[in-house]
Amino acid sequence: MNLDKNCVAPKVWLITGCSTGFGRALAEAVLKKGDHLLATAREPEQLRALIDHYPKTAFGERLDVTICQEIQAAVDAAIKTFGRIDVLVNNAGYGLIGALEEVSDADIRQQFETNFFGAVHLIQTVLPLMRQQGSGHIVNMSSTAGLVGFGGSSIYCGTKFALEGISEALAKEVRSFGIKVTLIEPGAFRTDFNGRSLAAVKQSIDAYATVTGASLQWFKDMDGKQLGNPRSAAQAIIQAVESPHPPMRLALGTDAMSLIQEKLEWVKTDLDAWQQVTVSTDYTDKNSGVMVS
Repeated sequence: MNLDKNCVAPKVWLITGCSTGFGRALAEAVLKKGDHLLATAREPEQLRALIDHYPKTAFGERLDVTICQEIQAAVDAAIKTFGRIDVLVNNAGYGLIGALEEVSDADIRQQFETNFFGAVHLIQTVLPLMRQQGSGHIVNMSSTAGLVGFGGSSIYCGTKFALEGISEALAKEVRSFGIKVTLIEPGAFRTDFNGRSLAAVKQSIDAYATVTGASLQWFKDMDGKQLGNPRSAAQAIIQAVESPHPPMRLALGTDAMSLIQEKLEWVKTDLDAWQQVTVSTDYTDKNSGVMVS
């Protein structure tokens, strides 16, 4: 086969949580542009219409990201089908509403297993292949709540803050292997996050009614009215992946931009106000740069 020298080979994507929302919008977008996809979902029958529409480039696999054996099976399926993985998108996850004191240990652990450890295990499973390839792009779906704490969502914020931290460090660890890392930080988008993908504490505490109740009411009132368009978000993610210099963080939505800017100003205000106290904790001798404890 004679290919144009300017022809770019299609990328192979592995995306989690493709049944609805961001995952589905991104899956449809990458297939429409001619790339290849291993789409995953906990209920793979929900992927049937997508796969039937793109029978030569789309394949589906069951994947519950809390089950390590299914993670390995999904990665193996992608390698068997396509021979490589160019882009891993850790999208699977859900929200949890409840003040910290209200949330059960089981709910906390399940939230972290899905939103954080699932992504970590997938990254660990894919990295040997990407290192061997000498290329790859890991896209982690964070949130505005990965940089900004919201009352009534402390555990959800915790999972996303954790994902932000490992992603930033990971980017430095894998840069020399030709692997890139990008965090996606959406604001409010018209997905099912406010509905099917949102859970609430089972036993509330009256003292937190104005916090937890207000959070639940906000999500209910905003459902279907969010400013963000998932299809536009998918195109923005593709643009970042195709860029020779992709961002470490990509905020999506004017609400995300505004909230993150407010957070940065808040951090700077505290740094400036407490600067004298901050620097007063250094040794005053000339052995600066020597790590001591």
